[in-house]
Amino acid sequence: MNGEEFVPLSLTPLLIGIFAAVACALPGNFLVLRKQALIGDAISHVVLPGIVVAFLLTGAISTWPMMLGAAGAAIVAVVMIEAIRRLGQIEPGAAMGVVFTTMFAGGVLLLEQTDTSTVHLDVEHALYGNLESLIWLDAVGWSSLLELTALAGLPPELPRIALTLVGVILFIWLFWRPLKISTFDEGFARTIGIRTGALGMALVIVAAISAVAAFDAVGSIIVIAMFICPPAAARMMTNRLETQITWSVIFASVSAISGYVLAGYGPLWVGGADAVSAAGMIATMSGLILACAALWGPCRTRAGAPQAT
Repeated sequence: MNGEEFVPLSLTPLLIGIFAAVACALPGNFLVLRKQALIGDAISHVVLPGIVVAFLLTGAISTWPMMLGAAGAAIVAVVMIEAIRRLGQIEPGAAMGVVFTTMFAGGVLLLEQTDTSTVHLDVEHALYGNLESLIWLDAVGWSSLLELTALAGLPPELPRIALTLVGVILFIWLFWRPLKISTFDEGFARTIGIRTGALGMALVIVAAISAVAAFDAVGSIIVIAMFICPPAAARMMTNRLETQITWSVIFASVSAISGYVLAGYGPLWVGGADAVSAAGMIATMSGLILACAALWGPCRTRAGAPQAT
């Protein structure tokens, strides 16, 4: 595929997939180490009813109402999880399971009972996203990257997820020390004045923003996979947090690139006639990478968290 074909048809979906994967994997490192990995799963499910309610209120698919609806649903879910955990005296994983399955099921029922036939909003879209359709129609080749008129026609999902990724990186950079200390020793963090509760809530909010920004483009499947698989695989490669985060970014990027390519060309290489879902293949590749790390990773048999230094 030459530049005249690759740039308009594949460049933007590929970049969106990479940015979404990395934006979810970065906070996922801390969620995995804090044994809160299911929060990413929960958030990626609970945004669905928020998006549907936003559509029902506005009657149209538009960025900000959908983002606000999804963000509102994520906040409601976090509050419900905490309330169920405290009032019911049950472990956090069970509380998360109750909330995200209930809210996701409610979103699916809303989709099935409302008229969404005139817009691109259905159960399949919620699960798989629309990554393949995010093409850059105004591009004619690599030269379009330097043309302002062509850049104005970029799919809005690309700058949105790019800004989200920048925000996630800034959050981790600004709060690196308190995040690291509270992740490894919450009691010590409290004794030196770190507000661990507020910091933990901020981490969940950042994860929610990443999930919401990625949801429309890539669907819930990639979001779930990227919150858990790259960080978990990276954990098996090293005992140092900084190195783990680097590995998670590499694994997320490789999953996005290889999954997108295999979704389009893999079936043709084995004699198939049609491409498969890019989101499903990206998630599959992240799972395969995790399996390889579990089998051959140098730190796969070591217990405990990576070193904080």
